[in-house]
Amino acid sequence: MKKLLLALAFGLLAWSASAQNWAVGGRIGSGFQAVGQYVFNTNNYVEARFGMYFANAGSTLTADFSAFYNWNVCNMDWTPSAGRWFFDAGCGLNVGGKSHYAYVGVAGMAKLGIAFKGAPVKLSFDWSPSFGPGIAYWDGGSHSEFNERALCNFGITCVYCF
Repeated sequence: MKKLLLALAFGLLAWSASAQNWAVGGRIGSGFQAVGQYVFNTNNYVEARFGMYFANAGSTLTADFSAFYNWNVCNMDWTPSAGRWFFDAGCGLNVGGKSHYAYVGVAGMAKLGIAFKGAPVKLSFDWSPSFGPGIAYWDGGSHSEFNERALCNFGITCVYCF
């Protein structure tokens, strides 16, 4: 069974790496996350992030997953010899947690970046605030309140486009 799952995982990895319209990379800022993007056309794409987030009570690490649907709002020719600047916006969902703590929220996205000319790389700065509760739970009880720290989700993302 393990061999079958391993073969399936490598098959999916090879398929996705050879497929067009994919981008993979990383994000650093309010946490460390792996990033995957699938581009439908030049105007919209989906983005998923998975990793660790540390803008929480006590600055502890939590597992974090975010999924967004993004739109390319505008493109700018500020530096035509270096590449094409872009501004993207989107919405999605953010979930995460650790032992005895979880959070979930509706997330927004605002991203300013550059797609370098002559290289399949995009570099961007983004703000991805999430609006929802943070929930602490323990044996026989729980407490929830608005997760205000989720509003400070900033990061720098670099992706390689296939």
